[in-house]
Amino acid sequence: MDFNQNIYQIYPIGFCGAPKENDGKPEHRILHVLDWIPHMQKLGITRVLFNPVFESDRHGYDTRDFTKLDCRLGTNEDFKTVCDKLHEAGIGVILDGVFNHVGRGFPFFQDVIEKKWDSPYKDWFYINFNDGWAEDGFTYGNWEGHNELVKLNLQNPAVKDYLYQAVESWIAQFGIDGIRLDVAYCLDRSFLREFSDYMHHNHPDILLIGEMIGGDYNVLLRDGGLDSVTNYECRKGLFSSMNSRNLFEIGYSLNRQFGPDPWCLYTGRLLLSFADNHDVDRLASVLADPRDLPLTYDLIYAMPGIPCIYYGSEWGIEGKRTQHSDDDLRPYLEHPEWNELCDHLAKLAAIRRECSPLTYGDYRQVYTRNEQWAFTRTDDTGILLFALNIADQETVIYPDGNIPGGIDLLTGKKTNPSEGIRLAGKSSVFVYCRF
Repeated sequence: MDFNQNIYQIYPIGFCGAPKENDGKPEHRILHVLDWIPHMQKLGITRVLFNPVFESDRHGYDTRDFTKLDCRLGTNEDFKTVCDKLHEAGIGVILDGVFNHVGRGFPFFQDVIEKKWDSPYKDWFYINFNDGWAEDGFTYGNWEGHNELVKLNLQNPAVKDYLYQAVESWIAQFGIDGIRLDVAYCLDRSFLREFSDYMHHNHPDILLIGEMIGGDYNVLLRDGGLDSVTNYECRKGLFSSMNSRNLFEIGYSLNRQFGPDPWCLYTGRLLLSFADNHDVDRLASVLADPRDLPLTYDLIYAMPGIPCIYYGSEWGIEGKRTQHSDDDLRPYLEHPEWNELCDHLAKLAAIRRECSPLTYGDYRQVYTRNEQWAFTRTDDTGILLFALNIADQETVIYPDGNIPGGIDLLTGKKTNPSEGIRLAGKSSVFVYCRF
């Protein structure tokens, strides 16, 4: 499997300007994605992650039908057109697999509401018919207290078969290249392992990414058999380190995760590296100094992992969630914009594509101060030294170890680390020496 990817994340219901409630009116809004393909190509995108696209009650995570595109977005034929055009442009497709729960509008749950214990689908869910006082005449398992999200019984063979058939239909119709497993941290563990084994055996080139908020990611990586998980720990460390002028924080996280010591947790793994997404505040809204935007992305592209950019953040739009709404995080954008930050991200994508150590290299910290930091990434093709200065003032750093000289991939200048690395204020270098 090729992990040298640059992912672009879209929340289609917002991105395409669909109504928040499913009004049942078919519109071909998903074709809006076609207008953005040249923009994605210019950014160096290799995969698009679509958050839920299938028929749902409201926001996509309350699924009604795992095989039918949400009517607010269009038809399966529309989405096939989008996927075909993306593939023609060299861009793969990753879909959101929402397997932990469904919406109340899911037909088999509606059957339980109607027929109660006589429904053949009652064992698809965690139903308690002893609670006859409840609105439906029973209570049921849900996701984190949200009654609109009905928990599926993933130990039921019929449920598993249904989900496998749905995924096979995604592969057959849309030629998908990956699946993001929603709330993978709370999926039934036996189902997760079985699903991973099934996919790796039958579709070995499909990337499996699990959503993990906290805790030990090895629950999903090693025990669950997934290829990658969302690196929320470092997402927080990225902006927090910038705002506090304390690069020790993100340095500690990365060394803990990927360092050379035997106790390091995820050495050799590639987690999903991101600054923001459809669930958290935009990077431009949480950074205290906007000049740190490109530097934060430098880190995302230099650190171990698979970079992921959330639509609109490539030119620095803002957005914050409120106590009652995620709408500001999921806006309709009529057309893409391009600015200096986009230029910078396109350059980073090209650097990563051409420099194998940025994908497959190890991780070793060679210099750490509050406002300066450096690490190396080495594989059998070469060594990449990344150095960062978030201070306003120019400085010279002397990394530890015998690091060979090379070319700064950002400027094309020759640099010899043994003579010191000169860093302008608010700058970074990617010094590459090919073996």
